[in-house]
Amino acid sequence: MASFNILLLPGDGIGPEVMTEVEKVLGFLQQAGVARFETERDLVGGAAHDAHGVAITDAAMERAKAADAVLFGAVGGPKWDKVAYEVRPEAGLLRLRKDLGLFANIRPAICYPALADASSLKREVVEGLDIVIVRELTGGVYFGEPKEIVTLESGQKRAVDTQVYTTGEIDRIARVAFDLARTRRSKVSSAEKMNVMRTGVLWREVVTAVGKDYPGVELEHVLADNCAMQLVRWPKQYDVLVTDNLFGDILSDIAAMLTGSLGMLPSASLGAEDAKTGKRKALYEPVHGSAPDIAGQGLANPIAMIGSVGMALRYSFGLGEAADMLDKAIANVLASGLRTRDIAAKGANTVSTSQMGDAIVGELKALA
Repeated sequence: MASFNILLLPGDGIGPEVMTEVEKVLGFLQQAGVARFETERDLVGGAAHDAHGVAITDAAMERAKAADAVLFGAVGGPKWDKVAYEVRPEAGLLRLRKDLGLFANIRPAICYPALADASSLKREVVEGLDIVIVRELTGGVYFGEPKEIVTLESGQKRAVDTQVYTTGEIDRIARVAFDLARTRRSKVSSAEKMNVMRTGVLWREVVTAVGKDYPGVELEHVLADNCAMQLVRWPKQYDVLVTDNLFGDILSDIAAMLTGSLGMLPSASLGAEDAKTGKRKALYEPVHGSAPDIAGQGLANPIAMIGSVGMALRYSFGLGEAADMLDKAIANVLASGLRTRDIAAKGANTVSTSQMGDAIVGELKALA
């Protein structure tokens, strides 16, 4: 039986609660003989800051580098709003992305049939929705230098964030999108702002060049602001949507709400394949944040976190059948009518975080 080493980084807010449900799923899969999962926990975000004064320690980073995959919960909250910028909780996630070389963020947005009425949009707009956003994750304005706030001679302050992209950075993320499109409906939509940003001009130029290596895949270009509008107007026009770090952050959150709740969407952040082993560094996390307003109350939806395990099974462990089974278990539980508060109709009965996790494990047992 194959064995995999997984680092669990629950983080802050609802992170620890949803991570507990992940451990239930991994425990069952191991018991069922799918694979052996060796897990260890460490601190990240505000929890790490409270214990060590940093958002993630060097020791935790070494564990992340040694792991076959990292499962990440959520970081941040009002408690840490006034800590120094360099050690803010979010700095832990940014360091993980940068030091592990996780340049490709894959965020599927799937509307489960049972949740077509949970979206704020009309059923016909979201029913059957199945798109994937491929976001470049280690370049752009979040990492560009200079990044600073300076005081001018006039006494005014000036803030600078630098948007930087190279040909190579754009080329490799575009190839991830085109390779993925080949396994789906063979269409890539590339979003940028070439009308006002020089990085957008280069982005369109490089993506167009990459597209010539994929003659069977349709490529269209769309301005990012128009793309945001189109995601709300008719999202099913898209299949694979590739974009930069900043626009990807925004557009993927819009896509998340199309499905009914941020609590529904998993994500995978992938590095480059090792030329010798074929393996890649990877981190899996739910799209939702730490939700400090409901932390510790058993109200969090664990489906995005559990779905992130499914992506790890697929992309890091080569366990596609197990991933399919987990996806089906989630769909079956939703079809049975179980709902956490975020996806329930007003006034409907809801289940807790642990009850939803137990139900998914129960469905896995029925499918196995």
